Amino acid sequence: MARYEPIDMVNHYRGKICSHSDTYFQKRGNTLCTGRICNPRDLSKHPLSADEIAVRQKFTQARAAVKALTSEQKAAYALSFKNQKKYATLAGYIFASEYAKLGN
Repeated sequence: MARYEPIDMVNHYRGKICSHSDTYFQKRGNTLCTGRICNPRDLSKHPLSADEIAVRQKFTQARAAVKALTSEQKAAYALSFKNQKKYATLAGYIFASEYAKLGN
């Protein structure tokens, strides 16, 4: 009888994983992650709070600020991106910087 060894398709699992919802895949740096959305939120029963709306608006403002950057500003971000180790992509670094500028 042969011994069965599964192929390692996913190197890392993150978050709660259940068997009754769709699986999603996400790449974070060099790591492929999967997960499942368990009991998705019904906005008709549980609408967004004022804090959640504020966070969404801040996110929208940060995305608009990233889109409005000039090529010189993007070049400056590219230079400072090389000197940091926290963010894996330039786009993530630029978004985080613009998001931080918005403050609380």
